[in-house]
Amino acid sequence: MKCSVIILNWNGAKMLKKFLPTVLANTDDPDFEVIVADNGSTDNSVELIQKINTDILTQGITQPARIFEYEQNYGFAEGYNRAISQVDSEYVVLLNSDVEVTKDWLLPLLNYMERHHEVAACQPKILSWRSKETTKGAVRFEHAGAAGGHMDYFGYPYCRGRIMDYVEEDNGQYDMVETCFWVSGACMCVRTEVYEALGGLDKDFFAHMEEIDLCWRLNARSWWVACVPQSVVYHVGGASLNYGNPRKTFLNFRNNLLMIYKNEPCAWLWRVLFVRFFLDYAAAANDFVHGRFANAFAIIRARWAFLFSIPKFAPKRKENLRLTTVKDMLTISRRSIVWDYYVKQLRI
Repeated sequence: MKCSVIILNWNGAKMLKKFLPTVLANTDDPDFEVIVADNGSTDNSVELIQKINTDILTQGITQPARIFEYEQNYGFAEGYNRAISQVDSEYVVLLNSDVEVTKDWLLPLLNYMERHHEVAACQPKILSWRSKETTKGAVRFEHAGAAGGHMDYFGYPYCRGRIMDYVEEDNGQYDMVETCFWVSGACMCVRTEVYEALGGLDKDFFAHMEEIDLCWRLNARSWWVACVPQSVVYHVGGASLNYGNPRKTFLNFRNNLLMIYKNEPCAWLWRVLFVRFFLDYAAAANDFVHGRFANAFAIIRARWAFLFSIPKFAPKRKENLRLTTVKDMLTISRRSIVWDYYVKQLRI
């Protein structure tokens, strides 16, 4: 099998009903398969997938979705690790259940990987499904991935097309292939052999930032990642946890700090964490002043959770540094997006 497209699902029947038929219709090829890995859902997800499979066969689509059923919710990271261990494909695509794909969306990604053997993972151009549905003309990029991810000096991720909460309209300004620092877990195409050799996503993250952590390890071990905008998908975003959810805030801040601790070279680690101490508490104070008390406390809890997790992550850091072959990654920006965004008022 050339490629397995894996959709990890947890109580996402509504999204599967809306988007799984389009994935099957636009991925109907003998070299491809679509798999839904169900993470212990308690809704009617599995029954719905079976019904969709029956329905699409009557429409001439020959490749129904395979179903992997797990007894519990293993989270994004371990759920995908388990699913990928069950396939025998050259490539796998991690695809969120709330993504609408377009005609022939998969071919540009695979063709690019076939031509560039130094690239371990790539993503399409990810546009906002919500803006497509509510606006006429140009649509906006989607927050999670946009046109390829980068990271600033202090460990804050951003994208071509999205910095902080500012998201650009897509006017073709990023329609060139570009290597980047990270690609989005909303739609990530990766070489299966490389994914497994690196140990996959870190299950201790549970959810959020784990794909950036994986890409950091890829970069550090001389692999490249890229955005291939000739492939286009539309992402709803926030289907599991919406952007203002305190649980999401906690996971993003905690996992971001753990990612920095795991991967940052010794020469920079403590100065980055020193600055982040002040920036994170400033973010908590800002949420508190604006009445977002649950988010403010989520950031503070994330800081403490990070500190208590250091002993568990120390062996991972040691192993990552041992396997690092690229000491100075040019794909990590020397800018501070906090300074650029809030002080210099830059939006791109």
